[in-house]
Amino acid sequence: MTIGDFVFLSNYYMTKKERYERVIDWFDKNMPVVDTELHYDSPFHLLIAVILSAQCTDKRVNMVTPALFEAFPTPEVLAVSSPDDVYEYIKSISYPNNKAKNLVGMAKKVMADFNGQIPDTLEELESIPGVGRKTANVMLIVAFNKPAMPVDTHVFRVSNRIGLTDNSKKPAQTERELIKYIPSRYLSKAHHWLILHGRYVCLARKPKCEECGLTPFCKYFTNKQ
Repeated sequence: MTIGDFVFLSNYYMTKKERYERVIDWFDKNMPVVDTELHYDSPFHLLIAVILSAQCTDKRVNMVTPALFEAFPTPEVLAVSSPDDVYEYIKSISYPNNKAKNLVGMAKKVMADFNGQIPDTLEELESIPGVGRKTANVMLIVAFNKPAMPVDTHVFRVSNRIGLTDNSKKPAQTERELIKYIPSRYLSKAHHWLILHGRYVCLARKPKCEECGLTPFCKYFTNKQ
């Protein structure tokens, strides 16, 4: 038996618990410090950036937010503005009309119901216009350092490919499986690990397996051999 055969068989018969342990260990050693690539200076501005990032790259969002943050430094200022005012700053972002309306609606809700402070619970965050479960979970882990697992397209794809999830069909199923197997102390890191891995290595159309350190634990890589 060759070394390649041994690696193949070890990967093929690996239990889910073993796969999680080895993936987490690899990331922890190779990417010990990770964070969002969105630029922000307060929970309020982070929420703006995360809302804008839906179906848009972080790079593009970071290009428009400096001027946007300067024009709307607080929820009070944004709440008394119009969507047309906001649109002028974000028109290069995907779906700018809807996002402009959501940003103003968000600020009004924050002022009316949360005394101008961004709330730090999932339920309260999800009550805000433009904030779905993924956005709320991002806020929990990035702004408030609480354990959560936001599932975007990268997390969804990479989890299925590696074999952390069992070909889950919906983000909610992926979230449940990842939370079940990843220790809570690693959850926020694991979210960033999977996003960055999907963004730069495990690409949607052509994953860079030749550059990937996870191949010994990856179902996708094993199955294509």
